[in-house]
Amino acid sequence: MNRRFLQLWLLGAIVIFPLLPSAVAQTVAKQSDSSIGQSASLNSHSSNTTTLAAPSAVSALSSLPEADALIYISPQRILNDAAPKIMPADHLEKMRASFADIKKSVGLDPSKIDYLVIAVRFRKPAADLSFVAPDLMLVASGDFSADSLLTVARLFLQQKVRDEKYGEKTITLMTIDDIAKAAEKNPLLKSFSEVGLVALNANTIALGNTAYLKAAVDAGEGKGRITTEALNSLLRDPNALISAAGSPLISFAKSFGLLGTETTPRESRCESKFGDFYSAVTMDATNFSLRGAMNADNPDTAKIINGLLSGLLQQAVSSVPDKTAQALMKGIRLMAQENEVVWQTDIPQQVAADFIREQMKPKVATATGSKSQQETTKRPIRKRRRTRKP
Repeated sequence: MNRRFLQLWLLGAIVIFPLLPSAVAQTVAKQSDSSIGQSASLNSHSSNTTTLAAPSAVSALSSLPEADALIYISPQRILNDAAPKIMPADHLEKMRASFADIKKSVGLDPSKIDYLVIAVRFRKPAADLSFVAPDLMLVASGDFSADSLLTVARLFLQQKVRDEKYGEKTITLMTIDDIAKAAEKNPLLKSFSEVGLVALNANTIALGNTAYLKAAVDAGEGKGRITTEALNSLLRDPNALISAAGSPLISFAKSFGLLGTETTPRESRCESKFGDFYSAVTMDATNFSLRGAMNADNPDTAKIINGLLSGLLQQAVSSVPDKTAQALMKGIRLMAQENEVVWQTDIPQQVAADFIREQMKPKVATATGSKSQQETTKRPIRKRRRTRKP
């Protein structure tokens, strides 16, 4: 992989890596069936308890381009609210010190980022009926200057980048030589052979492949914007640390020509929202929680899928030897609710903190193990010589 390519993604990576501790949200506690339905319903027409996202959050993302799958991350809540409750004090201080260094060098404080959104857009087959890889884009917005970050990127990469005017925006592009060469034999890599950065507004920057960045610029001008329905699904809980939503069935239909090709449109004959999903990590005063749901099209299908998943979960629990892991997995609640399969799991913050601290402890070799290794080294195997009897 080209070293300059890795450097270009640095601006995105430095704000994602500190978020990894939030991935420890698992399960140990149970909630009532009604709370599952209230927090996880995907079907706003069949449930009056669905919580829509705060208008400001939806408004902030409304100028993004169309997407088939979305991941929303709230760095401010993760770094300022969740991290202090689960990270050891010394690691927390080191993290904050590293943030201060990042701000000095590139003018970006990860703890001041309002949101990160990873967007994926599937594409129709090309005219030759070849499969086209999906577009990928990372969007960040917060208390920083998007133009200043672009300037830092240009200085950092120097002659490796070029600017291209598109509409009212300037996209900073870089060709990844290794991927471009590999794309000659594997056309699937073609759309990733060039990546770029663009300032969508004063404090929002996007990183991704060229086609999707241009779509983001168009969306900023009101063309091909993401639907409100998609945003309401993604941001139904405005207090989520991380949430995700997507439409796998529509993505499949688009990628494999059920909706036509890039040159030959075809009316859809698949109107079902089967497979549409939502999932989010949230927190309250004592717990981290995972809530989610999947549209199953109708109540009968929801019960069938719920029974299948419940059986698989029981098998998984019995096959795990670790008692702690078993307790966590037993805390997962699955149920069929109207047209959906919903799930819920909680973990006390103290359990999460203990897990994180245990993982952060340096691995020390035991004295017994060291001694055994030394003895093995000092005592080479001797071959016995056999003598023949006269």
